[in-house]
Amino acid sequence: MNGRIAGKRVLITGAARGMGRSHAVRLAQEGADLILVDICASVPDIEYPLSSAEDLAETARQVNDLGRRAITHIVDVRDADALAAAVDAGVDELGGLDASVANAGVLTAGTWDTTSAAQWRAVVDINLIGTWNTCAAALPHLVDRGGSLVNISSAAGIKGSPLHTPYTASKHGVVGMSKALANELAAVNVRVNTVHPTGVETGMQPASLHGLLVEKRPDLAPIFQNALPIVMTEAVDISNAVLFLISDESRHVTGLELKVDAGVTIR
Repeated sequence: MNGRIAGKRVLITGAARGMGRSHAVRLAQEGADLILVDICASVPDIEYPLSSAEDLAETARQVNDLGRRAITHIVDVRDADALAAAVDAGVDELGGLDASVANAGVLTAGTWDTTSAAQWRAVVDINLIGTWNTCAAALPHLVDRGGSLVNISSAAGIKGSPLHTPYTASKHGVVGMSKALANELAAVNVRVNTVHPTGVETGMQPASLHGLLVEKRPDLAPIFQNALPIVMTEAVDISNAVLFLISDESRHVTGLELKVDAGVTIR
């Protein structure tokens, strides 16, 4: 087999569309077989629609067209038991696991006084607890042989991005959790790193955030401005970072906050 991660078996959550699909295709291009997980349903308190079962099937089709295996499971990352069972089943089918990518995430928008407790709960449960559940489901298959956990954070996990405070808090939490795990798991050669994108062209775009920045708080818009002359990056740019962190090229990289942020965090 050819490719930078030829023969590796990788779990990806939030795999049905957007960055998750991009990660799946890019890793398959470099020789990986995949366990693809997504909720395939919308969530109350999230204003934009989430993925569908058809979306997940399309990701799998694109992986299969590259000659790689794709095992799909419709699972909510908030359900730790169901996620662990899906991962165990996928690992049995593929014969092992080498890495996971905790990519599932959601975003709400609002000022401090309009953000509800339900929005807080949905975002933290999916973005932070869901990432923990992903790590916990993958780790039993990694601790005896080593591997790589890649947790998708955000530029908002580094700077104080306003108007989506639950999202910013959850993505900071992913960083702290990942660094703690990196220390704990280094002895068994499991590496743990975070990736920090700027805005990416995906379906995770609540229209209300744009309205807030244009109409209510234009003074905060510069916080979201990239240093490089682009408005958003492309999903494949994030996938290339994920690929590096899963590959043996990063075999001595752990606890890293890998920014693919067009310089937004240096502003």
